[in-house]
Amino acid sequence: MSLAHRVEAIVVQDETMRSPLQRAIGTRARRWLLAGTLLAGLLAAVALTTAAAPADRTFAALSDTTQSLMSVVTPLFGILLVRDLRRAGGDVRVVPTVLAVFLPAVVIGVVGVLICAATLALTPADIADDAWRHAGTIAVGSVLTQIGAGLVGTGLGLLLRSTVIAFVATIVLPLGLFALLSVDALRPAQAWLTPLGSVRNLLSGDMTVLRWIQWLCVLLIWGVGLNAAGAAVLKRRDRANRPTSAR
Repeated sequence: MSLAHRVEAIVVQDETMRSPLQRAIGTRARRWLLAGTLLAGLLAAVALTTAAAPADRTFAALSDTTQSLMSVVTPLFGILLVRDLRRAGGDVRVVPTVLAVFLPAVVIGVVGVLICAATLALTPADIADDAWRHAGTIAVGSVLTQIGAGLVGTGLGLLLRSTVIAFVATIVLPLGLFALLSVDALRPAQAWLTPLGSVRNLLSGDMTVLRWIQWLCVLLIWGVGLNAAGAAVLKRRDRANRPTSAR
């Protein structure tokens, strides 16, 4: 391959990656969606700090509810990125789209951490004696929670054509599985198989080696596995449609 061709390949690869990143929060509608998500997190944090008993005013309790609330919306960014991918046509390049969802997810996670920390630090009311226990681990867990939610969005967006159905599925499927595993005999499997079970551990900050392994297992199922299955389905549909397009 000549030097010119190599440079061209690098430029094309860069554009392929940059385009989904620009679209992740680059449109006015998505910036409003991001702002609305963060505003909801702020309102939730303020309301919780105001209503909670002093013993419950902790960074862990605040992060659990606030980050969980915002993570309901995070998958929508991934679903919208996949919709862009379908509309673009041409060769299907799934990896840049999946990686692009990290941008809004990290922004939501990091700003959510700042919201919770500022709300707890600035409240005039009494807070728990150990209010900041495991704060560093919870901060990392908050970002990981949002990244996981974004990957669920891209995965189900790849598997399901309808944006609305995919978004509903990001809520119904994880919560439905969590509910099915709520019986006493199956409850230990929640932390191994469901995002909610893993998120509760992450946002508690009380992470052990076993709990990190459980989180990794959930990530492999709902993050890697779901997106791999979705990519395979999308590529198969793309191949099936090519003969029709050629005609």
